[in-house]
Amino acid sequence: MSAVGHSQITQHYRLPPERPFLAGERSEVTILLGGLTETHDRLIRAVFEGNGYRCQNLPTPDRADYQVGREYGNLGQCNPTYFTAGNLVRFLRQLEAGGLSREEIARRYVFFTAGTCGPCRFGMYEAEYRMVLRRAGFDQFRVLLFLQNDGVRASSEPGLHFSLDFGLGMMNALQWGDALQDLLRSIRPYELTPGATDAAYEAALAELGRELRERRSFDITSKHSRWPQAWREARLVRSPVNTLGKLARHWRGEDTRRALAAARARLAAVEVDRLRVRPVVKITGEFWAQTTNGDGNFHLFSLLEREGAEVLLDPLANWVLYLLYQAQAEARRARWLERGYGWGGDWQGINQARRRLGVEWRSWTKAVLFGLASRLWTWQYDFVRRALGGGHRLAPQAELARLAEPFYNPLARGGEGHLEVAKNLYYSRHRLAHMVLAIKPFGCMPSTQSDGVQAAVVRQQRGVIFLSIETAGEGEVHAHSRALMALGEARQRARAEFNRALQSTGRSLEEIRGFVAVHPPLRSALYPLPRVEGVAGMAAQFALHVSDLMAGRARLRKVAA
Repeated sequence: MSAVGHSQITQHYRLPPERPFLAGERSEVTILLGGLTETHDRLIRAVFEGNGYRCQNLPTPDRADYQVGREYGNLGQCNPTYFTAGNLVRFLRQLEAGGLSREEIARRYVFFTAGTCGPCRFGMYEAEYRMVLRRAGFDQFRVLLFLQNDGVRASSEPGLHFSLDFGLGMMNALQWGDALQDLLRSIRPYELTPGATDAAYEAALAELGRELRERRSFDITSKHSRWPQAWREARLVRSPVNTLGKLARHWRGEDTRRALAAARARLAAVEVDRLRVRPVVKITGEFWAQTTNGDGNFHLFSLLEREGAEVLLDPLANWVLYLLYQAQAEARRARWLERGYGWGGDWQGINQARRRLGVEWRSWTKAVLFGLASRLWTWQYDFVRRALGGGHRLAPQAELARLAEPFYNPLARGGEGHLEVAKNLYYSRHRLAHMVLAIKPFGCMPSTQSDGVQAAVVRQQRGVIFLSIETAGEGEVHAHSRALMALGEARQRARAEFNRALQSTGRSLEEIRGFVAVHPPLRSALYPLPRVEGVAGMAAQFALHVSDLMAGRARLRKVAA
């Protein structure tokens, strides 16, 4: 700040300019990816590679990464910052130890990550990453940012060309990853041969990744196109037909169906025993803590599975629906900001009425478009889920908001907003899980607010088993102890539910097992088991269905292979 006479000139802070990632560097620069589940990261890498980029996935962050992040980062940050920044620094140090100079590393590698402008510390992750890199000596290293609300932004990103094929490929990667991850978690606790599910998962993931990497792009102007020459050259026809053709090929095309069918066949070959009683544990909490499975969340998913639980993760597709629902709700309420425009009869009143109508029209069209996008997203996810052989439906956002509203304002922003409270109510009331486990980093502001509300939820909703766990770089033993105590109660509830279901059939467990032994489709991991309302456990639902088959009240379903 410098003085000029009696006035002062304020010099505002500007982010230091960063060397851009240019189109000419695509063949030389490797984009580093990470931060989601291993399934999603590998499929997203396939999309990048299929669009001509060089990519590499960062390893799952561990405690040593956390310590490096703490060493160079600001105090008071939450786990995702420390783990991610430390993981990146240690990876770059390995490159340096392999013979690359820091200048070569900055020239040949960039980091692609997500960001936001929300009220929690997630909005500062980008700045924190840059500061940690600078303090660790990699001040020239580039960070490319994808904003949840605004799309792609970087210092200058002509090297990142986000075409329609790229966007649709990313949509497929997210939804295929969700559906595959859901099936993995729902099959593995019941597998007859240890390791069979993981082997089938790897083969299915390879099939899906190959399709995303090698997919042909639809183009009406291609010489192999079956469209007439005149149509291919007509501008008015070429653009809309190309767009529709790309949509059809990515969503329901022959290549898509073939890849999903190949992945489904891998999973269908796994034999399971659905009469094993497993408590269903629904995972909620902070976004990063739900997607990682390592030191960052104390390996809680692996712990729960080892202790005999079926872990129900929240798909990323639900997060996309949440963002669309928030945008739709804000569009509907935006018209009230200009409610003062009247409908008077004079010329001034007419102008005000025209402006009022314009506000109403813009608000209505935005709300309709966001609603259509939500329906389209859900429609496509249901297709992927069924094509892969099953899985859980997406939770309806309108119902989640309605359930949460008495406890938490659905328009409150930050983290997962009202979703943590809503999911506890939704999965408990509909008996879709025996226990709800919320995982969050130490000091996560939105999740801390939700925990305060959860006390009222648990007090008013009888029978809810809810546990909240904060994770840091230490405290793993204490967290495991609390999780196992709550799991013990959930296990008792699952066993009691199964005993009631079996008793209601009037048959013994040996009779049920004997029927399953002579009907191989019932042992397939992808047997389409009908959902029984009010029953959470797989074993209880399966016993009821087999009893119906034995009594002739139901027909044996076909397993799509």
